[in-house]
Amino acid sequence: MAEMATGGDVPTNNTIYINNLNEKINLNELKKSLKAVFSQFGEILEILAFKTLKHKGQAWVVFEKVKDATAAIEKMQNFPFYDKPMRIQYAKTKSDIITKADGTFIPREKRKRHEEKGRKRKDQHDANQAAMGVNPAYASAYGASPLSSQIPYMGGAKSTIPEAPAPPNNILFVQNIPHETNSMMLQMLFYQYPGFKEVRMVEAKPGIAFIEYGDEMQSTEAMQRLQGFKIKPDHPILITYAKK
Repeated sequence: MAEMATGGDVPTNNTIYINNLNEKINLNELKKSLKAVFSQFGEILEILAFKTLKHKGQAWVVFEKVKDATAAIEKMQNFPFYDKPMRIQYAKTKSDIITKADGTFIPREKRKRHEEKGRKRKDQHDANQAAMGVNPAYASAYGASPLSSQIPYMGGAKSTIPEAPAPPNNILFVQNIPHETNSMMLQMLFYQYPGFKEVRMVEAKPGIAFIEYGDEMQSTEAMQRLQGFKIKPDHPILITYAKK
């Protein structure tokens, strides 16, 4: 059996151990989905999952910071992931199961370089967003202010004057979604916020989706929390209110 962390004998650390995962999910899809779900808590250095029978239904997610791992355990415990509730615990800091299974343990020196690279990427992203500024027309009573570049392009010739944004409502319009993303991955991402109802993807137009909530207050909270969320490192999602 895989080594698991229990509250009494393993201290908090930056690696979480997940089991009770759906064993029918393709390994690559599993890793992408775990990335989509757990990236909200902080920088992820590595996700480990293996094909061997002994390790099926299990995965390890290595966060940059301990507090991010702690938040992930608290928020995602029993989260329905591909129709099965996830069981999450702290992993052992230097888990033998990782080094023996795939030889992928990151030595301390290499881990430090990896973390530094991740911080540089985040600093660059923050600098880029600050340089782009925000569109004040998007500011609403609820404080949502997406980037000016996030005004949805509805097709046809682009106008030099952007269309007025849609007023706050219960449906979100999401753009810049990686084409390999499926509705289940988006559902897992948006389901965590109150009032979630459904995901509607547009088959003829990959890269966009509509997310429905119970009311505009709930959709606004989800927008504010997930604006710019990176499903892939080069794909920050763009969220606006849908036009009705």
